[in-house]
Amino acid sequence: MTLSKYLSNQKFFPLILLDGFCVFCAGLAALAFRFDGYIPSSYLTSFATAIPFVILLYCAVNVPFGLYGHLWPYVSAQEVVTIAGSTIISTALLLVAMLDSNIGRPIPLSVVLLSGFFIMGAFTTIRYRQRLLTGMMSRLQRMVGSPDRQRVLIIGAGEAGQSLAQQIQFHSRHHQYELVGFVDDSPEKVGMRAHGVSILGNRDDILRLVAERSVSLIIIAIHNISGPTLRELLSICLSTEALVKMQPDFLGEMGNSKDRLPLKDITPADLLGRNPYQIDEAACRGLIAGKVVLVTGAAGSIGSELCRQILNWQPGRLLMLDNNETGLYDLTLTFKHQRSFDSNGHQFSKNVVPIIADIGNQTKMDYVFKTYRPQIVFHAAAYKHVPLMEKQPDEAIRVNILGTKIVSELALRYATERFVFISSDKAINPRSVMGATKRAGEMLITRMPPVNRKLSYVSKEIKSTTNGRQQQYIQMNQEVAERSATQKRQTFFTAVRFGNVLGSRGSVVPTFTRQIELGGPVTITHPEMTRYFMSISEAVSLVIQAGTLTRGDDVFMLDMGQELRITDLAHKMIRLRGLRPGKDIAVKYTGVRPGEKLHEEL
Repeated sequence: MTLSKYLSNQKFFPLILLDGFCVFCAGLAALAFRFDGYIPSSYLTSFATAIPFVILLYCAVNVPFGLYGHLWPYVSAQEVVTIAGSTIISTALLLVAMLDSNIGRPIPLSVVLLSGFFIMGAFTTIRYRQRLLTGMMSRLQRMVGSPDRQRVLIIGAGEAGQSLAQQIQFHSRHHQYELVGFVDDSPEKVGMRAHGVSILGNRDDILRLVAERSVSLIIIAIHNISGPTLRELLSICLSTEALVKMQPDFLGEMGNSKDRLPLKDITPADLLGRNPYQIDEAACRGLIAGKVVLVTGAAGSIGSELCRQILNWQPGRLLMLDNNETGLYDLTLTFKHQRSFDSNGHQFSKNVVPIIADIGNQTKMDYVFKTYRPQIVFHAAAYKHVPLMEKQPDEAIRVNILGTKIVSELALRYATERFVFISSDKAINPRSVMGATKRAGEMLITRMPPVNRKLSYVSKEIKSTTNGRQQQYIQMNQEVAERSATQKRQTFFTAVRFGNVLGSRGSVVPTFTRQIELGGPVTITHPEMTRYFMSISEAVSLVIQAGTLTRGDDVFMLDMGQELRITDLAHKMIRLRGLRPGKDIAVKYTGVRPGEKLHEEL
């Protein structure tokens, strides 16, 4: 790239402008130094005439040396040699020009040499200014001290330790780390300095250094170390009160073909291509804080995340209800280890109550409502897998409709304040048993008048998917509607629809991940299949938000963003593992399953 192209590029123009200013100041400083501060007017005139050409010369020579093509905050110290080479060449060319008898010597040769030296220093300073400032700030922070900063001792002053030290110091303002020093068993290194700190001793000094220098974090940055030596070193480090971490050998793992690359996990943000929506935290806290909250289906993907987020809003009591004994037990243990006490000092066991129950069990559910009197209900319990429910519609109706009827009736009877029903975008113009039962559930909890119209919809949707086994459930819905029409409503009922949830059990992302790990094939139903996606945490936070917004008998549809092609999602996940779709991992199309749509509707 020529100098003119660099000048036309807004990214490089400021640096070229700074270089020109440095050349001007360096030349003026050299003249002042040469004449003890008093510069003859003749030399000032010659300097003013020559300086544009001198600036052009230095900047033009910088181009082939690549001084405008580096990301200077991230280059090594070796690039100082490149800066010196460019400056020496420019100064030499300027000297040759001054020796030309046709030009004469408008500026003394000593001024040219001195200005070249000044220019080299100025070019280096402006390119490494961020590191210089960071180093000065790091030293100042070490002198002042801060109780919030983690004091770090690095074990190993080799390449790995030096790289880590550089990262800590470069990012110290953001990550709140303070590098205390190094420990290394090499005698010739002890007492030397690197990155502004000393190599303080060997492994025998670790206990003393941690105590004397208030070390809060020890990082072992040695990759080529034998098992016995590592165990001995770990034994010493773990006997201190500091946290102990190990720096991973990224390059070593890349070179080992038998091991997987240390890749980061796929996050929902990577797949959605948008930022998560923000919620009204004050409103959510006002809804949950101090209340008795019941979550049905608590051991499921949505239910467990609901429980996690509800605990953050400090409920008076959280009732976690599910018929999955193992899942509920694991969830309870997880919360118990994370939260022994709440913010008010109450024991965990008094605030979180696991309940083994089936929502289709009228007697047990009545006992739960009568005993605990939940004020807020999040009804997430349901059968959700479309292909399974196509083959077993009786279970879909029993749980998704009858279970919803039982829980919503009890919420009405025991004056629950708000009842939030977790629905699905498959309830819109349903083509599957699961979608139809979710739509029927919406109708039950919203009590949409008139009764006859509602019943005709329920009848139509269930009849289309259950082969005529719906008569008793239609009669059941009619009784619920007639009773609710005569009761004075005290409960706000609402339904929340959203699409596929990333990372939920049995969903497409963990399925693809498992298939890729097994070497394929990745199975997709149809090349043009699309779905709306949302992360679990985002979906749940918006469900809680809907609970704050409802005024009763309403259905909320979460904004799911843009549709994603399942094929594109699969290809992206394969590529993120460093593999190639169709070559390293086969992609197989299996055909649309019963009850599935190519495109979901909003």
